[in-house]
Amino acid sequence: MNIKIREYEKDDIYEVNSIWNEIVGEGIAFPQEDILDEKSGDVFFSSQSFTGVAFDNETGDILGLYILHPNNIGRCGHICNASYAVKKAARGMRIGEALVRHCMEQAKKIGYRILQFNAVVSTNESALALYKKLGFKRLGIIYGGFRMNDGHYEDIIPHYIIL
Repeated sequence: MNIKIREYEKDDIYEVNSIWNEIVGEGIAFPQEDILDEKSGDVFFSSQSFTGVAFDNETGDILGLYILHPNNIGRCGHICNASYAVKKAARGMRIGEALVRHCMEQAKKIGYRILQFNAVVSTNESALALYKKLGFKRLGIIYGGFRMNDGHYEDIIPHYIIL
């Protein structure tokens, strides 16, 4: 497998929506609850500062994506936020790591100075391990900050890294 990452294109919408909606439907990592359709998905992915798409260069299969956007405005507009999604069948292949590294480079190119994650769910052990490996700092714990799909609440652990 030869993973490459490029900018989102409108023709990606079906595969990108499928991966995004899979994560939203699981209800254990993303705060979003609404499933995207072709139109809303294209508007959403096109409106980000950057949407990166990970694909297998040998097969062309899209395996993951990330969205990058401001975390705030004005005097805090130099801080960005991102979300990462990897196709369930492709997890554990270091695609997430490639997405985060690419995102950090892209954010810096755009002019962001800090990448912050507001809601890393405490049960997302693979994300927590990856962010630690990459040098992100934990900002503390927000107890009960995330409502899981089954209705119970889990803690969230915000993170940041200076780009």
